[in-house]
Amino acid sequence: MPIVNVVCGIIVNEQKEILVCQRGEGRSLAGKWEFPGGKIETDESAESALKRELHEELGVEISIVNSLTSVLWNYGQTEIMLHPFVCRINGGVLRATEHQAIAWCTLADLQNYDWADADLPIVDEIQQLFRGELHFSP
Repeated sequence: MPIVNVVCGIIVNEQKEILVCQRGEGRSLAGKWEFPGGKIETDESAESALKRELHEELGVEISIVNSLTSVLWNYGQTEIMLHPFVCRINGGVLRATEHQAIAWCTLADLQNYDWADADLPIVDEIQQLFRGELHFSP
């Protein structure tokens, strides 16, 4: 089974809230929450893919702060390698075009969402990072 490379953005605002998105009806994993992003196209870098996907899905321009640990996840018929990046919005108007809902949440609120399985290790890493158990330089 080929691995599909996917990117996602952990968008953090000035209040240290994190943007979460709910997958729309009629899509795989409908109703599950995720970090926004999508597939990396052929001959596209992960960073370029993230910038393209977040512009298409949310109407925003972003800057990437840092990368987190990639997650290999098997959904049965599909195996993905999810490449997460912490980022900030630089411009555009935030809107949900492909998700049924979007929300800003606090670190404590992350555990209250019904996450897509591949996003769960990222949620754990973010919580460690924001609590100061992990460090990176922005």
